[in-house]
Amino acid sequence: MGKGRPFPDAINEDEIDQAELVDHLTPARNAQSLQKAGHETWTCAWSPDGQYFAWSCGSRLVKLLPWNRTKHQLVHDDRDCVTIDAGYLIWSVAFGSSTAETRPHSMNLNWYRYKKFNDLTLATGLENGRIRTWNVRTGQLILELLDHQDVIRDLKFAPDGSLRLVSGSRDGKLKVWDMDDDGNMMKTLQSGMKWVYACAWSPDAKTLCSVGDGRSVVLWDMDSYQKRARLDGHNHQVCSCDFSPDGALLVTASYDTQVIVWDPASLNRLATLSHMHPPPSPIFAGGANGAYVRGVSFSHDGHHIATVADDAYVRFWNFSYPGCPEQVAPLQNGLCCSFSPDGAVLAVGSRDGTVSMLLSPMRVSSLQHLCRMAIRRLLPSTKVDQLQMPVRMKKFLNYIHPLCP
Repeated sequence: MGKGRPFPDAINEDEIDQAELVDHLTPARNAQSLQKAGHETWTCAWSPDGQYFAWSCGSRLVKLLPWNRTKHQLVHDDRDCVTIDAGYLIWSVAFGSSTAETRPHSMNLNWYRYKKFNDLTLATGLENGRIRTWNVRTGQLILELLDHQDVIRDLKFAPDGSLRLVSGSRDGKLKVWDMDDDGNMMKTLQSGMKWVYACAWSPDAKTLCSVGDGRSVVLWDMDSYQKRARLDGHNHQVCSCDFSPDGALLVTASYDTQVIVWDPASLNRLATLSHMHPPPSPIFAGGANGAYVRGVSFSHDGHHIATVADDAYVRFWNFSYPGCPEQVAPLQNGLCCSFSPDGAVLAVGSRDGTVSMLLSPMRVSSLQHLCRMAIRRLLPSTKVDQLQMPVRMKKFLNYIHPLCP
């Protein structure tokens, strides 16, 4: 089978809207250093409040840059930036913060040397299998976590402010750390994978998705720390995943040129975002097909999904019309992508260490969509099916069909 096209035959790619580039980060290196491994931007992250952007710019460095949310651009003044030398090559970064709400375990009267209230923490996952956490405002080292045996491929803090941190490693394990208790390791999850590439918490922090080699997509119950389900559908390694802001949808990106949209409650496959047309056969998709999808991110408006692929395109998809992207941007060697907390900008990290900031095609959400998101934050699709309402309404709430044409 020959190589397919990046867009359907009926679509003229020159007529697809182009995403606007609003900022660009370039590492200060000489040409010789760019030929060596270790300069890639494997990861980037936004602080939950949207005030900081963490850029892993290679050579063991991560830079924390203030973000101007009004102008949609970074503050490049070195006096306002914090540069951290993590000591080893950085493969993953994540911001964590506590919340003001009272949690049952916060009522204990124990004393901890590491305690953070409403303050930001940065975690870095390193090439040697260690995790180091840092004070965002001073750049000082707080803790070092030791137990993994290989590269820390991804880090994610729980979104409920509990300061639980999950790490996924190339040693095939996921570990849960309690950063509210001196970084105590709470649990080790045996993924059954040789490598774990990425993980993502659901918005209610009750479910974790982990992806990796062997076409693996695994869902975990994070109350019992037990494996809940395995999703089968990809034909190659799965490298990235993310939940929608209401937790109703899960997206997974694979080297098989596809992104699959799942219902994490019913485990049904709802849609496929294709990056090669016609879609490759399973045998061709499982090899070097030239259109590996490297990263996927769900926008906070609940409408848009961004993907980064080896075919030199960044795509913005509107989930209501999954046949073709709404906007595209040309970009070589993209590795990761992450939406800003307000969904206005997408940061895309590349193999040469650069980061491109692209303006997202945001829209004013309809009242129908806002109501659906509000309901789905509380009810999984399995409970929606039990509601006494027309079938058409249930399908809309379950993201199967639009309510209006």
